[in-house]
Amino acid sequence: MRAWAVVETGKPLQEIEMPTPEPKGAEVLLEVTHAGVCHSDLHIWEGEYDLGSRGKMRLTDRGVTLPLAMGHEIVGRVVKLGPQAAGQGSKVGDLRVVYPWVGCGKCAVCQRDEENMCLTPRSLGVYQNGGYATHVLATHVKHLIDIEGVDPALAATYACSGVTVYSAINKLLPMDPQEPVVLVGAGGLGLNAIAILKALGHQRICAVDVDQKKLDAAKEQGATDVVLASGEGTAQRIVEACGGPVAGIIDLVNGTQTSQFAFDALRKGGKLVQVGLFGGEMNIPLPLMPIRALTIQGSYVGNVKELRALIDIAKKGQIPAIPVETQPQRNADQVLNRLKNGQITGRVVLVGEAA
Repeated sequence: MRAWAVVETGKPLQEIEMPTPEPKGAEVLLEVTHAGVCHSDLHIWEGEYDLGSRGKMRLTDRGVTLPLAMGHEIVGRVVKLGPQAAGQGSKVGDLRVVYPWVGCGKCAVCQRDEENMCLTPRSLGVYQNGGYATHVLATHVKHLIDIEGVDPALAATYACSGVTVYSAINKLLPMDPQEPVVLVGAGGLGLNAIAILKALGHQRICAVDVDQKKLDAAKEQGATDVVLASGEGTAQRIVEACGGPVAGIIDLVNGTQTSQFAFDALRKGGKLVQVGLFGGEMNIPLPLMPIRALTIQGSYVGNVKELRALIDIAKKGQIPAIPVETQPQRNADQVLNRLKNGQITGRVVLVGEAA
């Protein structure tokens, strides 16, 4: 197979030949038709996360090996089934979205279909080759989900962007539909979050971003309020836009500055769900945590049960589409650089020759 792979961290992706995997057991080989380009790919490409005063967390220390074909938002066509995968819902020729956040497959967490919480992760596009390639190996047929009736380019975004915000939203809801939910970040994640909140019947959505163009896109997507996060006073502008301190905030950026103004905008009993990987560290006045009964919770992608539920909602036509631009797979490096430079609204999806 051909792959557009990270051969050296921070260097341009290279088109290379790799052995095409042979599916064993319940594994399934797919020909990649669509692969979304996610902000997480930038961290993998650069090889590290910013831990603030604790320095850097290098991905090689977490078991990531190069060369690596990134890409965890994958739709593909089934080309070969492992001997134990036959008769389990997918057959050769089927178009499927691939759940990428896989674990060891054996522990109690994995057996509950909560593999994103496995202590031995094997995520596609991170620890194994992913969608920036002509072929991808799904580790189990149960990770393939039918997307009939859903645009495959849009469906690809649900494997990370969609299921990530869906899982984060589930950590806030149920809430009164008129109670503002604040979304920090109006990129691909933010727009999907607006779309999914609307699909779930939520009516008051406030988007926060440093880029007015992205806020305009958020408004078009259905945000009821927008706040420009420039300079000082962002927390106060959020409070003013929402009519008071807020009950629920999802920080899709999760950097030092966003964590501070998000925390400061919470009301008593409020909850901050941290999703993004921008990096840095959070400094909070500890007495306020118990005095105001606040909750800060991390949310890591989502599990396959949540992805199935999300696809079911999408198949009913209830999730408004986000802006999706398609590019040939060979342009993966160009797209990554555009994403790094903040030049993408919505999502870019790489399209393979099999599409």
